[in-house]
Amino acid sequence: MNSNAPRATLPRAGIVLLVLITLFWGVNWPIMKFTLVEYPILTFRAICMVGGVLGFFAIALMNRMPLGVPSGAWPRLLVISFFNITGWNLCTAYGVTNLPAGRAAIIAFTMPIWSVLLSSWLLKEPMTRRRAAGLGLGGLGLAILIGGDLRELGAAPVGAMLMLGAAMSWAIGTVVMKRYPLRMPTVVMTGWLMLIGGLPIVVAAAWVAPDSFHAHSFWPNFGVVYNVLISFIFCYWAWFRILNMVPAAVASLSTLMIPVVGVFSGMLVLGEIPQWNDIVALLLVMAALATVLIAAPTPARAADA
Repeated sequence: MNSNAPRATLPRAGIVLLVLITLFWGVNWPIMKFTLVEYPILTFRAICMVGGVLGFFAIALMNRMPLGVPSGAWPRLLVISFFNITGWNLCTAYGVTNLPAGRAAIIAFTMPIWSVLLSSWLLKEPMTRRRAAGLGLGGLGLAILIGGDLRELGAAPVGAMLMLGAAMSWAIGTVVMKRYPLRMPTVVMTGWLMLIGGLPIVVAAAWVAPDSFHAHSFWPNFGVVYNVLISFIFCYWAWFRILNMVPAAVASLSTLMIPVVGVFSGMLVLGEIPQWNDIVALLLVMAALATVLIAAPTPARAADA
C-alpha cells in the first residue's frame, strides 16, 4: 500500500475537526437567515470573503509560510475556486433567502451523493459496500427530512434549484481538488482560493450595492463576525484539512450530519419541537457516518472500507 495515499477512515484529529465543522456549519444556517434580513446578499458574502482572505494570509505570514503559487497551479486554482468558493457561496446565499434554513441545508448537503458518484467515475475510488451503505443510509435520512416539505419546496423552486446547484458545485470542486491536488500549505491554499473565488463577488457587491457597507443592528453584525471567523476562516481550513486526510467519497459522506444540525438549530431558534421524521433521519445519518468513520475491524477487511 502507498504510504502517501489517503487513509480510508478519518484519524482522531480529523474526527475532532469534523465534529467542530459539523456544529459550526450546522448552526450557521439559521445565523445566515437572520443576518440576511439586514445585509444584502452580495454585501454579506463580500465582507466574508475579504475577512477570510485577510485572516488566512495573516495567519500564513505570522507562521512565515511562503505565499507564492507553485508553477502551473494557476489553472487548478481558478477551477477549484470557481466551484468551491464562487458557486457554493452565491448559490447558498441566494437559496437560503427562499427556503427555511434547515431545509436549505438539507438540499445543499446532498453534496455527498454527487461527490461519491463523481469520485467513483473520475477518481476511480471504489464504490465499496461500506460507502454504498453510507450513501444509502444518508440519502434515506435526507429524503425523510425533506419529504414533509415537498409542497413548500414546490412553491419555492428557485430556492431549491439554487441549493441543488450549490451542492453540485461543491461536489465538483471537491473531486477536482482530489484529482489535481495543490501542493501548498492548507492556510495559503485556502487564502488564494478565497481571494480568486471571492473577487467577482466583491466586485459585484461594490457595483450593485455600493452604499450597503455600513453598520447594522447587533445580531446581523454578529452573524457577519461569526461567518468571517468561524464559518470561513476555521471551517474552510478544517474542511480542506479533512479532504487531505481521506478519499473524496469518505470526506463528503462525513458531512452528512451538518444538515441535521442545521435543522435542529433552526428549530431551536424558531422554538419548534422536533418531529418523528427528524429523529429517524438523525439516527439514519449517524448510522451512515459510522460506516465511513469507523475503521474496518481487521487489516484483511481494510480494502472494504
